[in-house]
Amino acid sequence: MTAQKEWFENWFDSRFYPILYDNRDVEEASSFVAHLVDRLQPPQGSKIVDIACGEGRFAMQLESYGHEVTGIDLSEQRIAKAKELENEHLHFYVHDMRFPFYINYFDYAFNFFTSFGYFATHRDNHMAARSFGAALKHGGILVVDYFNKYVTESNLVPEEVISRGGYDFHIKRFTDQGKIVKEITVTDEDGEHHYQERVSAFGLEDFVSLFQEGGMELQHHFGDYQLHDFDRETSPRLIMIFKKK
Repeated sequence: MTAQKEWFENWFDSRFYPILYDNRDVEEASSFVAHLVDRLQPPQGSKIVDIACGEGRFAMQLESYGHEVTGIDLSEQRIAKAKELENEHLHFYVHDMRFPFYINYFDYAFNFFTSFGYFATHRDNHMAARSFGAALKHGGILVVDYFNKYVTESNLVPEEVISRGGYDFHIKRFTDQGKIVKEITVTDEDGEHHYQERVSAFGLEDFVSLFQEGGMELQHHFGDYQLHDFDRETSPRLIMIFKKK
């Protein structure tokens, strides 16, 4: 019997995913990485892993500062696209974040654009958190970029239609059992296609608890891509910097 795929396996490898999200801002990614590099001051040639790297837009920015960057992602489709960016200092691999990828090897790890909290069970989220810590050398730095659950939950748009790439995406959003859910319906010549996103509504305390298990301590947290102070009522993002003990 073939195991049923999880929502992110179906959705991220679909041909519709990059169409719906084709408006992601490269300049915003570049600016965010610039702020992080200015804050962290990684030495030239640092070994960096971008966990859940997608098509490599953040990894490419990190490599441009003179670092050795590895991107990993579960999606074969997204990694195939990312590999078009590869060079001597930038490489991409298909890998499941729940399992270790190199041990005590990287100086820095980054997890951008709400690329955590996808899993159905606490066990899987804990596995992922531990693998993040395992990848880092002692004293290594982890950056996690997540939504601010308080602002996101209070500003959910219950229903909308987004037209992009010649398709109408019918979107429904709601909360369910501690997760923020987005149901996506799109129609093409083959009929209706249904996808879903289910992301845990984690707050700062949840992340601190999760990453403590991987030997990580919170150093700083911020509320947007310019690294302004976090305000739970107004900040769009929750950006956390952890250090491996």
